[in-house]
Order: sequence, then C-alpha cells, then structure tokens
Amino acid sequence: QLQLVESGGGLVHSGGSLRLSCAASGFSLEHYAIAWFRQLPGKWREGVSSISSFGGITSYTDSVKGRFTISKDNAKNTVYLQMNSLKPEDTAVYYCAAAYGSTWYYQPPSFTDESEYDVWGQGTQVTVSS
Repeated sequence: QLQLVESGGGLVHSGGSLRLSCAASGFSLEHYAIAWFRQLPGKWREGVSSISSFGGITSYTDSVKGRFTISKDNAKNTVYLQMNSLKPEDTAVYYCAAAYGSTWYYQPPSFTDESEYDVWGQGTQVTVSS
C-alpha cells in the first residue's frame, strides 16, 4: 500500500518555526516529485511548494518565498518543509503529495492540476497564533 504520512505540525507563535516531514511507505520517493499543499479554514486547497524528483529543483508560491524551504532526502524516503517566520495566515492543514513520471525528474510539478499527483497524505495541522 502506497502511503504518505505527514508529521511535525502543531501550535506555534507568530514568527516561530516548524519543520514538517512527509514520509513514504510502500514505495520509494526516489522517482517521485513532491509537493506540499495547504488548506486554510473555509478555503480551497492551495499549492505551497514543490521539488523535482532529481536535482533538487524547487518552486514556491509567492506568499512563502524566502520563509519556507522544501528538501528531499531519498535515503530517508522523506521530504521536509522547513517553515520559518510563520504568520497567522499560514494556519492550515498541510498535505504532501507525490507525482510519478519522468516529466518531473528535473522540474517541479505545478500546483494547478492536482490530478498530476498519485499519492496523497492525510494532512497535518499547523496553527500560528498572533
């Protein structure tokens, strides 16, 4: 069974940091590109960041550029999202998703078409207090 499990969410004060992890089980992340999405209360799910399968090519939505960093550790079969300088508007459930295919070997997948993603995690709650 292919699974992604997110962890690392929690409650943090504005300006604080969290590191989210996305661990794969039942398959290797080596040939998968990964994206983080988030769903803010009462809003649509939106893309946050993505990373290519190889080469560490990354993409970020404008609101998190300079604050969030995505990284991929194939040896640990895990992807991370380091979130610094958190703001109350970052409060959301964060999901990771995996996209398989050579298209994403050296370019990060887009956020606009969720059908590109083959495996989704269950999400982890991040709450940033003001």
